[in-house]
Amino acid sequence: MEYQIGADSIRLPKPVYIIETASVVGKKEGEGPIGDCFDMICDDDRFGADSWEKAESEMQKEALTMALGKAGLTSDAIRYIFAGDLLGQTIASSFGLMSFERPLFGLYGACSTIGEALSLASMTVAAGYAETVAALTSSHFAGAERQFRFPIEYANQRPLCSTWTVTGSGAFLLGTKKTNAKITEVTTGKIMDMGVRDAQNMGAAMAPAAAALIMNHMKDFERTQEDYDAVITGDLGKVGREILLELCDISGYPIDKCHFDCGMQIFDHFDQHTCAGGSGCGCSATTMASYFLPRIKAGKWKRVLFVPTGALLSPVSFNEGENVPGIAHGVVIEHEG
Repeated sequence: MEYQIGADSIRLPKPVYIIETASVVGKKEGEGPIGDCFDMICDDDRFGADSWEKAESEMQKEALTMALGKAGLTSDAIRYIFAGDLLGQTIASSFGLMSFERPLFGLYGACSTIGEALSLASMTVAAGYAETVAALTSSHFAGAERQFRFPIEYANQRPLCSTWTVTGSGAFLLGTKKTNAKITEVTTGKIMDMGVRDAQNMGAAMAPAAAALIMNHMKDFERTQEDYDAVITGDLGKVGREILLELCDISGYPIDKCHFDCGMQIFDHFDQHTCAGGSGCGCSATTMASYFLPRIKAGKWKRVLFVPTGALLSPVSFNEGENVPGIAHGVVIEHEG
């Protein structure tokens, strides 16, 4: 097939445009180095709700509502919604998006979910099954800690390799309407299990999957880092980034000249005490929507490989002694001149 490229990639039969985006974050994220870029910062991390989980649903609802408003559209314009989060059975998405009354694909790729959502959403539009779709994700620091690690009230000391789950939601509207940013290619990742069992070291669990995705993408399209203005990973943080750069270099596909990581951009890890950086479904979604995408729209960057990364664990798998596999999903975003 002419659109299947190499072993793991596709070139979309026609570009899919990023019509509009919106980003909603909590207080800590708003105090970070890119705080001025977000559309909405809430000083109350409960977002007016009576639980952290309900707060996450409110973030998704607000992010999609804001993206629609910025685009001058109503929810009726959306053919499909592709959304996910970190909570069990993706309840942040289902409860948060219920009121839009649009067909929903609930997704789970851990912190890589926005990459999965953008991939499937753009494929749907490019294939002619929809004119306008939404892709969004969210995460909440307190909800993630309660589900995956330990109650915050324990006041455990966080290891330096740990990352801080971002409280935020990022929404993307994709469609056929031309804008100055478009998705042109997709590379889908494989599950990678390198034996990591430390639930506090997500960077080490995800870095091999990110490296494999980037290497396979470069092979499929016969490119090097010189063909990109930026290769942007989701939330590897400081520890994961070091592993990624070494793995890519060993594989013969170095990215040291153009690599950025959303988890290292969203927080000042030293002053904000976030250890290795940021993580969570909301990390890469909000950082791409608010901080990186404007560079592409403005033409400062012509081609970017966006690689959100995820650690595939659950409380059940962790308590049963299973490893923490990783996965990554890649989309190429280009400037429309």
